[in-house]
Amino acid sequence: MGERKVLNKYYPPDFDPAILRRLPKTEKKQIKVRMMLPMSIRCNTCGNYIYKGTKFNSRKEDVVGKTYLGIQIFRFYFKCTKCSAELAMVTDPQNSDYVMESGAKRNFEPWREQDEAMENAKKQREIDEMGDAMKALENKTVDSKQEMDIMAALDEMKSMRARHAQVDTAAMLEVLQRTAAANMQKRIDEEDEEILRTVVFRNSEGYVKRLMDDEDDGEDEPRKKQNVETNPVPKPPLPAAAKKASGGPKFIIKPVEKSIKPVEKSNVSSAAPQANGALSSLGAYASDDDDDEE
Repeated sequence: MGERKVLNKYYPPDFDPAILRRLPKTEKKQIKVRMMLPMSIRCNTCGNYIYKGTKFNSRKEDVVGKTYLGIQIFRFYFKCTKCSAELAMVTDPQNSDYVMESGAKRNFEPWREQDEAMENAKKQREIDEMGDAMKALENKTVDSKQEMDIMAALDEMKSMRARHAQVDTAAMLEVLQRTAAANMQKRIDEEDEEILRTVVFRNSEGYVKRLMDDEDDGEDEPRKKQNVETNPVPKPPLPAAAKKASGGPKFIIKPVEKSIKPVEKSNVSSAAPQANGALSSLGAYASDDDDDEE
């Protein structure tokens, strides 16, 4: 097995290369090449589509008598992947492309049609300008205007990029966060207002509930104040002299802090003289008023 790995062969001392038989030279020397299909094609024999990038073994040979500006043109032979029909294509140095020669047809490619249209328009323009100086001047004017428009658009893009480059990313994010927080707070307030509008209060008829005598003394202060304001204590009458001196009765009503409790039986007798005294004083005030009127 060692002799298979050597690069040089052994030549005996009596070796004479002139004795060797020469092989006949072929006119078309072909080389085996492994390559990929540069375009999508369809086989004419079986109608199979072979897509761009398909790998295959091919035989390469020089095209005799055909060159482009001294560049040799080559021909490649390969077989269809389905029916094994022989296909052939040649290089196109003028367009930096390949051209199918036999056995298959190239698929339609829209960009190739656009390129051909542009090339035809360019050739037609050269033909028109060849004998007409005014036409050539008009074409140059149109080209210069297009260049000026392109330069103006580029300047605008550069200025826009410069303005965007001056914007601080952190400041922009901070502004966006503040705006989002404000919008969220506004939305929460609106939701709260909607909820408050849907709430129905029990005291919507406009009446005030009176405190019962057996209720606790430790009720809420606002409720007591509300009861006092809605049910004020009647004012006692003033003497006529006091009315004339003061110009009218002026009283300050203080809210009742504790509910009225029932009077015990033991205090009934003591409360009676006080009531009689109050009635006598009221009578005295009434008599004074009558005297003044006379």
